[in-house]
Amino acid sequence: MIKIDITHRFQDFTFQADLTLPPKGITSIFGPSGSGKTTLLNFISGKMTPQEGVIEINDKTILDTNKKISLPIHKRGIGYVFQDPTLFPHYSVEKNLHYGMKAQDDLLFEDIVTLLGIKPLLKKRIAYLSGGEKQRISIGRALLSSPNILLMDEPLSALDQARKEEILSYLIEIPDRFNIPILYVTHNVKEALFLSHSFIAVDKGIMRLKPIAEIEGFYEKEKS
Repeated sequence: MIKIDITHRFQDFTFQADLTLPPKGITSIFGPSGSGKTTLLNFISGKMTPQEGVIEINDKTILDTNKKISLPIHKRGIGYVFQDPTLFPHYSVEKNLHYGMKAQDDLLFEDIVTLLGIKPLLKKRIAYLSGGEKQRISIGRALLSSPNILLMDEPLSALDQARKEEILSYLIEIPDRFNIPILYVTHNVKEALFLSHSFIAVDKGIMRLKPIAEIEGFYEKEKS
């Protein structure tokens, strides 16, 4: 299980999360801009440290402020995919994928390359790829680090609808194929419903788990 119980007081609001999430599958996180979605990912990844709290991922404590535990970023076992791919433009796809691998694992490499349909791209340089191709490489590189959890911060927001649908078809396979949980930040309720069975709504720094029926109701209102 993933347990997140953290509090942090900012100047204009207090961030609060008391969540227990499934150890596998995709949990979508949505809410208005500036509500605290990316802040949650930053606390989990170690980019930011909350004033109080505990974060556990599958029985591994990565943060406990009372016990003065705060694992450095590289020891947290986090894979991170951003809105804009952070790749080395002058390297080949293959070199980008190998960057950050914990150990050479040809079977894992082949599995990820096949899943994401990027075998024909391996010898190409990143600079010559489309936005959708670059994002698939980013996802592949994050998976090749063998993370305990994958954090995705609006990874499809810069893509057109055709590329979004293409990548969604890959994303939905990842949790079962690699037995890892994903936290997925999005503004798109339809996207969240397609990918997830677990949902976190964020409003002014307050995190709340929401049932699927409530999310479906929100989507129907959004369409009308």
